[in-house]
Amino acid sequence: MLKFLTSIVFVFVFGNGIAQRISPADSAYFKSAGDTLKEQSAITMDSENYIERFKADSLFTKVLVRAMVKPYSFYYNFSEVNTTSFLYAPDSSFRIITWHLSLDDARFRQRGVIQMNTPDGAIKIFPLFDVSDFTENPLDSVRTPRNWIGAIYYKMLLNKHNNKKYYTLLGYDENNLRSTKKWMEVLWFNDRQEPIFGGSIYLPADSLNPKPRLLYRYNIEYKKGTTAKFNYDEDDKIIVQDNLMSESNDVSKKFTYVPSGYYEGFEWKNGQWVNIPQLYTQNLGEDNAPTPHKIIGKSGFIEEEEEAVKPNATKDKKKPKKKSK
Repeated sequence: MLKFLTSIVFVFVFGNGIAQRISPADSAYFKSAGDTLKEQSAITMDSENYIERFKADSLFTKVLVRAMVKPYSFYYNFSEVNTTSFLYAPDSSFRIITWHLSLDDARFRQRGVIQMNTPDGAIKIFPLFDVSDFTENPLDSVRTPRNWIGAIYYKMLLNKHNNKKYYTLLGYDENNLRSTKKWMEVLWFNDRQEPIFGGSIYLPADSLNPKPRLLYRYNIEYKKGTTAKFNYDEDDKIIVQDNLMSESNDVSKKFTYVPSGYYEGFEWKNGQWVNIPQLYTQNLGEDNAPTPHKIIGKSGFIEEEEEAVKPNATKDKKKPKKKSK
């Protein structure tokens, strides 16, 4: 459940002293708001009537914004709402809240807002506007909150380069009826402390792309109903993803892509994420595949693997020892 996320990120944010910044009256208000958000989120997720979904999403947004404009609302985690991602920066400087609205059976619109952690509890938020449906190439540009490529974020990393902080977001997108997407997005703040989306992601040449590529963001797309790993390995300090292949041998049809049994990934080097084409040189087989960990249940929409490759899976094949003569 997504409560797993909020319980983890709040370990370092909420001590007794910090929690005391919220008055008893405001705490009761936030709890009531959280209950309303949970109720409206359920309607948004489950109702078969699109008018009811839109109304519920509109009320959800209003209630959330009204709660966020109260002083020190940053320190309330809204753990009641288990179908919305409240993801905190590792340095506690902000949180990003993301959810989605189902427009119909085949289209989804992401919603989001960034809330800054201000020392005096003052309100500083940045609404996010998803323009994915109107963007031909979402990988090719630096963006602002007003032309955001939407995703439901489940992981945030913090890296530094030249005394500047870069926050890498991993996210999930229902996309459409036939395929699902997962995203890697780099978020940073300009001199005016405004959020900017887009970083340097380097991909070497391969059989499909004869020239190396430098992207602003990165995604994988795969067959609906398939689970594809795309998460951070804390031990090796790399982002690990399933290598994908078309089950119909048609690389142009992303909705036919499924995990190949091999893994690739990304490593942070000199201010950019650099692709590692092959992490494991042997097919791990079904019994040794990473174990999925579902964050949101049947009424939700995020499925992501949290477990690393099992210990008996090796990264490199060992050469057989030569027999002594």
